[in-house]
Amino acid sequence: MDLELNNKIALITGASRGIGRAIALGFASEGCKIGVCARGRPELDQTITEIRSTGSEAFGFAADVTQPGESERFVDKAAATLGGIDILVNNVGGAAGTTLAESSDADWSITFDLNLFHTVRTTRAALPHMRAKGGGSVLITSSISGWKPAPTGAQYGCAKAAEMHLAGALALELAGDNIRVNTVCPGSIFFDGGGWDRKKQTNPEEFGDFAHREFPSGRLGSVEEVADAVVYLASRRASWINGASIPVDGAQGRPSIF
Repeated sequence: MDLELNNKIALITGASRGIGRAIALGFASEGCKIGVCARGRPELDQTITEIRSTGSEAFGFAADVTQPGESERFVDKAAATLGGIDILVNNVGGAAGTTLAESSDADWSITFDLNLFHTVRTTRAALPHMRAKGGGSVLITSSISGWKPAPTGAQYGCAKAAEMHLAGALALELAGDNIRVNTVCPGSIFFDGGGWDRKKQTNPEEFGDFAHREFPSGRLGSVEEVADAVVYLASRRASWINGASIPVDGAQGRPSIF
């Protein structure tokens, strides 16, 4: 299937590792021009090198998108360098704090900045560039934690649920501009150096038992499986999918605690 993405311009936040890196490489494999940002410059430079090795043009910008003005600077510089914006993937995420009793107001604020408010700022900055090109596609990396609660980390689940509501609302608001907005909601995703990898390294036998017990397919998902869903949703082949929240979780259905 030709996704008709060749020479489209895709921007991805949080693209130096894990899901964001896989998404950037997924778009590069389809012939897109890629703009990426992340806080860590060495990992960001490595991602840029990998993108360019596919033959795709790449622009990198070191930024902390929780800081005022950083999202906007990334978007505007990437658009000026690459020639506009067709696709935006708001992938930055994370959480601060644990239980309600042990989490401060600052933890909740940081968590919402990392997830919801970075998405608001980056998407708002991209709108003039997408409108200038006659439309576009916005993707948000949410989580199944936004669908079902976990016994800890309510701030993360609340932020992810807010992202899904935002996507639905913006899909209605921007449909007249030919701009689609969707979320993908990954389950537990394994990648080298990630949180699940660290847990596996600490106790591999117990982790193996946990994976077979907790996940219907006996394994965690891969970053490439999430990236494939994002790339498809951004393409014209998904032109009638708008305002949707798509689980990419192998039927996991709820957050898992190890």
